[in-house]
Amino acid sequence: MPQREYFPDGTPIDAWFYDTVVPTLEQLGKPYVLTDHGIAADGTVQTAALQALIDRIAAEGGGVLVVPAGEFLTGALFFKQGVHLHLCAGAVLKGSDDISDYPVCRTRIEGESCLYYPALINADGLDGFTITGEGTLDGNGLRAWKAFWQRLQWNPKATNKDEQRPRLVFLSNCQNVTVAGVTLQNSPFWTNHLYRCRFVKYLDCRILAPSEPVPAPSSDALDIDVCSDVLVKNCYMAVNDDSVVLKGGKGPWADTAPENGSNERILVEDCEYGHCHGCLTCGSESIHNRNILVRRIRMNKAITLLWLKLRPDTPQQYEYITIEQVTGKVGNFALVRPWTQFFDNKGRTDIPLSVAENITVRDCDCDCDTYWNVEYAPSQYRLSRFTLEGIRVRAAHPDFDGSGIDGLTVRDVVVSQQNS
Repeated sequence: MPQREYFPDGTPIDAWFYDTVVPTLEQLGKPYVLTDHGIAADGTVQTAALQALIDRIAAEGGGVLVVPAGEFLTGALFFKQGVHLHLCAGAVLKGSDDISDYPVCRTRIEGESCLYYPALINADGLDGFTITGEGTLDGNGLRAWKAFWQRLQWNPKATNKDEQRPRLVFLSNCQNVTVAGVTLQNSPFWTNHLYRCRFVKYLDCRILAPSEPVPAPSSDALDIDVCSDVLVKNCYMAVNDDSVVLKGGKGPWADTAPENGSNERILVEDCEYGHCHGCLTCGSESIHNRNILVRRIRMNKAITLLWLKLRPDTPQQYEYITIEQVTGKVGNFALVRPWTQFFDNKGRTDIPLSVAENITVRDCDCDCDTYWNVEYAPSQYRLSRFTLEGIRVRAAHPDFDGSGIDGLTVRDVVVSQQNS
């Protein structure tokens, strides 16, 4: 373990974050290879057979559902305690594009607990669940993406949930989870959603969704929703929405609802970003994020490095967030603005005050379009104790206005004009 390191508020980074050993297939238990149990890569939807095998593995004391090389088609699968998933090289576990293969259930989506559709891979209440291997989870989202954009043409006010779309992976109430080595791609909706989870690692993964020719709407790489102790390391993320997104609830009394809560001790390091809307995004449904550290990242075609979405209908607190050691190209170095998508104050007459404080960005060398895309809205939110240091930026729009920040520290920052 390296010299003692700390989260932004001074909390030591626990030894758990430095243990990136991935368990081998042999260590995970008895392998159950799909083709040894009559499940074929023949283009037919194999949901019932796959779920029956998962249930059998659990009943026999646990083991590993092994997907061999080939393309296997399925609807929603629900993993049980002691059952792991391993995707061999050349394996593709592909989601059905028929929404009837994802039965409506009680779930969590967009900051609410409600009836909606499950993901392709679902795990609830599991301890020690793993997804490993060199293969691919493919959400097969093209049909849903086309339908979503067509629906918007018919109804420009349609919401994300109006076009029925499953997620790729949904982990809820789990702990000690490892997702390592796999490619997660083409999700119809969010790619990975963690809700009320603890001690989750995403290691050496590729998380992909296209921005063209048919953009994949709302294909967030990783939505972290009321979670603590999450490590995202050595991952490549290129999606048609935000990459690492901190969620937690929305609405005028979201901070009092028991199903909502905070994200704490989130470490994102040594990652690379292709096209995405935000590398680190707080929101759009988020009430409290604390001790968030993003470091040693590289950007290429990302639209925003740090995005703070602040809802006028939701009390929010974003605190002790540090981004450091960043290189590459980005549209907005920092973006802070009111966020009014699907606004609903539910009868509350005042605007709940939000706070973003103890935000640090340092040791960055970037080319960008706009350096400081920040709107000050003191009637809605307060910005305080921001620190910018050791920054070298070439920007088409280099202007900086820090007048709306209470307690701004700027040290060794050079922002130069660069033609767009």
